[in-house]
Amino acid sequence: MTKATPHPVIWVKSSYSQGNGGECLEWAPAHAALTGEVLLRDSKAPHAPHLTLTPASFAGLVSLAKGSRSA
Repeated sequence: MTKATPHPVIWVKSSYSQGNGGECLEWAPAHAALTGEVLLRDSKAPHAPHLTLTPASFAGLVSLAKGSRSA
């Protein structure tokens, strides 16, 4: 269960998502700027649960997705 937010969450498709309708990731940059929480969801399932990450966790996820290693 996710907690309610005091503001509407506006989802934006990742600039890395391809336009082929396949693997699309959305995030909520205004929410991240306001709260420090990075929200991620699958654009094909907008009503499904989303991930809530800290900025450090998000950076680790991006690093893992790029195939790089962090110290």
